[in-house]
Amino acid sequence: MAYGEESWSVGKTTIQGKPVIYKFMNELPEKSIRESLNWLTVVSWKYDGSIRNGMPLKEVNKSMIKLEDGLEKIEGRGKLYFDVYSATGNNLKEFVFYIADRERFMANFNVALNGHPTYPIEVNFYKDAEWADFTKLHADFDNAANKALKSDTDKTGAL
Repeated sequence: MAYGEESWSVGKTTIQGKPVIYKFMNELPEKSIRESLNWLTVVSWKYDGSIRNGMPLKEVNKSMIKLEDGLEKIEGRGKLYFDVYSATGNNLKEFVFYIADRERFMANFNVALNGHPTYPIEVNFYKDAEWADFTKLHADFDNAANKALKSDTDKTGAL
């Protein structure tokens, strides 16, 4: 799969009793790309979602969309980094990437967000050469889908 051809899914889960919405790539990139992107990079935005069941207020969400628009302009997709999923809910928004080089990624990150307001975000890096985090996310949603499919089959006898 070339990196311009990927498809994405949206899934919902519950964490600590709050809904969390994930948007994620359906498939892993080619092995050669994965092998060059060893750093799991998480851009986190904590917010107060107490009056919206863990979801951001409308104004906060608008700012998050502006941030996301800026992140889409980071140079080097496919070689320097790959964005793989985002999650919103339980008082937290996360944008998750796999990257090759922290300094180059952050330089391109800052260029892409030049002119944006200062966002209340944190950027953390974790060594994950096996892409275990993303693989687990896929497994979790595959297991949930299989359970739902089994439940529907059990109720109806067939689909």
